[in-house]
Amino acid sequence: MLTRRDWLRLTLASAATALVSRRALGIAPAPRKLTVYKSPTCGCCANWVQHVKSAGFAVDVHDVGDDMLTQIKNTAGVPEALRSCHVALSGPYAFEGHVPADVVKKVLDEKPKIVGLAVPGMPAGSPGMEMGGRVDHYDVIAFARDGKKWTYASR
Repeated sequence: MLTRRDWLRLTLASAATALVSRRALGIAPAPRKLTVYKSPTCGCCANWVQHVKSAGFAVDVHDVGDDMLTQIKNTAGVPEALRSCHVALSGPYAFEGHVPADVVKKVLDEKPKIVGLAVPGMPAGSPGMEMGGRVDHYDVIAFARDGKKWTYASR
């Protein structure tokens, strides 16, 4: 017969086993998922998708028309002034344009109270917009539901 004490030990042992990370077991962590909506003819968007895949993201890409892309961005809460080409969604967050993968990972790790991030325009040297040695300074802008915007990172 299983005593309460034995049951508690088994329960705690099971819980501890469940808490062991995949990394500690030598199993690669499950890739983070991004769902990307983009124009089917945009090469820089395809380059950005390759950038996030190279950073370990699992990416589900949807080529959509301009009307559908606008509707998705509206629904996701991306301010019109911050829009550029593609948008990626992950959980509650929207990532508009050429946001670097490390910054996307930071948001997904830290879970700030924002709607998302955007890199307005298409700055040279941002991920997917590589132009030889040209690298323009750009800001990654955070945005909230109340319309507030601020610089989250600078590159």
